[in-house]
Order: sequence, then C-alpha cells, then structure tokens
Amino acid sequence: MKRVLRFVLIGLSVAPASCAQKPTAGPELIALENSWKESVIKRDAAALNRLYADEYASIDQEGSVWNKSEDIDIDTTGASRLTSFKLDDMKVRPYGDVAVVTGVNTSQGTLHGYASSSRSRFTDVFVKRDGRWQCVSSQTTALAK
Repeated sequence: MKRVLRFVLIGLSVAPASCAQKPTAGPELIALENSWKESVIKRDAAALNRLYADEYASIDQEGSVWNKSEDIDIDTTGASRLTSFKLDDMKVRPYGDVAVVTGVNTSQGTLHGYASSSRSRFTDVFVKRDGRWQCVSSQTTALAK
C-alpha cells in the first residue's frame, strides 16, 4: 500500500474540571502544541528532538511503527512535507505528570512533490520530565473521506 501523507501532530484543549492538574499544564501543553506544529512545517530537527522522548514510538495510518530518529528523519528530510493543518475535537486528559491527548487532524501538504491531504484521528501520550513535556507515543488512524 502506498504511504499516505503522514504527519504526527497533536491537538490540545483545556482539561475537564474533574481532572486534577497543575494550573500551568494547559497553557504549557498548548504552547507545546504550537511549537510542534511549527517544527514540522519548518522541518526543525532540533526542536523535534527535544519534543520526542528517547523511547518515543509513532504508529502511522498504515500500522508502521517509527522510533524517534526515524520519525524526525521523515518529518525533516522525507518525501512528505506538511504545509497546513486543522485540529478539531481536541481533548486533554492529564494524570499527574502524564497526559493523553486525542483529536482529529486534517492536513495538507505534498508527497513526492504532489499535493496530498489526510484526515485522521490521533492519540498522543506525554510525560513531564525535568520540568518539560515530552511525547512518548503517538498513533494515528485514517478517517473515511
């Protein structure tokens, strides 16, 4: 199966009041979301290296598993290139120093120089270490067009 335009992105929202979280977790994660999006568009390997934990694993729409270095390589030098996206239906569920983020990503870009688009549902898991959030796991599932 040909590889569909793949971008690992997250979306965030304010957590429900029933979820205990530090007052700064929402704004920190929103800032991280914006940083992650800009890093993929700019193909900023250094920023992605800081964002992804060493044990980071990404499962794409076709079920392939990518580690940290593979995912950074794909996002910064690969045949796919993100040009725009829209995140919807975002939910953040914090559990102390762990947060699970879900949402829908509609993205536009190019794949091997040709226009491509993708709509997927995603789940991302973050861990707060040494005062900063890092992504440890990301999974996307294609949505019907």
